[in-house]
Amino acid sequence: MTDTVISVENLSKRYFIGAKEELPKTKGEAIRSIFGAPFKYLHSKVKEPNPEEIFWALKDVSFEVKQGEVVGLIGRNGAGKSTLLKILSRITKPSGGCVKIRGRVGSLLEVGTGFHPELTGRENIYLNGTILGMTKREIDKKFDEIVDFAEVEKFLDTPVKRYSSGMYVRLAFAVAAHLETEILVVDEVLAVGDTEFQKKCLGKMSEVATKEGKTVLFVSHNMEAIANLCNQAILFKQGQLKLFSRVDAVINTYLENNMDLSSEKTWKIYNAPGNNIVKLLNIKAHNKNGLIENHYKISEPIYISITYKVLQDGYILTPGINFFNDRNINIFDLHDVSNEWRQERKKRGIYCSTVEIPANFMSEGLIIIWVAILTPQPFEVHFHEKDVIVLNIVDDFAENSARGDFLGHFPGVVRPLMKWNTRSISQSNNSKIELITI
Repeated sequence: MTDTVISVENLSKRYFIGAKEELPKTKGEAIRSIFGAPFKYLHSKVKEPNPEEIFWALKDVSFEVKQGEVVGLIGRNGAGKSTLLKILSRITKPSGGCVKIRGRVGSLLEVGTGFHPELTGRENIYLNGTILGMTKREIDKKFDEIVDFAEVEKFLDTPVKRYSSGMYVRLAFAVAAHLETEILVVDEVLAVGDTEFQKKCLGKMSEVATKEGKTVLFVSHNMEAIANLCNQAILFKQGQLKLFSRVDAVINTYLENNMDLSSEKTWKIYNAPGNNIVKLLNIKAHNKNGLIENHYKISEPIYISITYKVLQDGYILTPGINFFNDRNINIFDLHDVSNEWRQERKKRGIYCSTVEIPANFMSEGLIIIWVAILTPQPFEVHFHEKDVIVLNIVDDFAENSARGDFLGHFPGVVRPLMKWNTRSISQSNNSKIELITI
């Protein structure tokens, strides 16, 4: 018996741009719309849509997911992730292709779907369980666990239309995760909840996958959450599946190819970040010879140069750089704290500040760089640009690295090469061991 629980073959979903149903404004228009409906239907079947009016939310998507796998769906807004989940949850019909699902699907998509607003929280729990085919006795067994997880016991008999968005999501997730389903699909809606509840939800999704054998599909723009929860990921772009692989490989591909980042970025003075004091003209990563590369080796130093134009005399200006990894974790920050900037008030002109990142300092992977220029006293940030360039750092397995002879996966966001000193503190067998007693 196959362990594949989701099979998607050539799945497509199209929408007609601007197509919507207009409601009749008068009684006469209502009558004409009823009697004219058959002819309108025939006309719609004959008329070929203009290709420019068609939007493909999904186009020829095929993949398989096995039982117990936790798969992240990654892509920009409008890439097709949410449309796929709606089709899998039977909320939306596909325009073409085939979807085979083995098992019941519990879904948490948009705030407002799945619950009846006029019913209380208690009633909606039983309604959702009934829709999934569960008996009242089965729902009773899970009821206390759901309420405890959602932390909405005081409002259990209040209509959910009076819930805040956070309360709504807590209860909706608790229902989806605790009822008897084989597949759990969760959209970005978890971002509505507070940080502690998000951690709680991620822990629950990991638990239902590892301990209960449920299959989880998880959409998020939080790469750290995707990396911690999922073992595989799917990259979508403009409705098409671009990559289905290990989660780290998919995240790297997404950040490198879909964030439109490179190792250099340049601005014209009219659109440059900054104010009437200083503007950013260029930032780039390069090697010791000044060459911009697509990949930077761990065993070689990396240089980052910031070019900026000072528009007014008399300001003390210092550049700063923030380094983030592909999990959106701030690895470290750099600021120019040399004596020159503490004392020198810059005159109008163009300046270039360069900093050297030593060899054998950062680990392999994508490093996203933010850049800022500020005045320390009185403190003022003139600009702080996020996601300006990316460094793709690769492991060249050099002998002079912290890897040594180990050839496996090397975790961590930094990999410094440190000096070690080992000395023997034991004595030879012939030496007399002196015992000190108190």
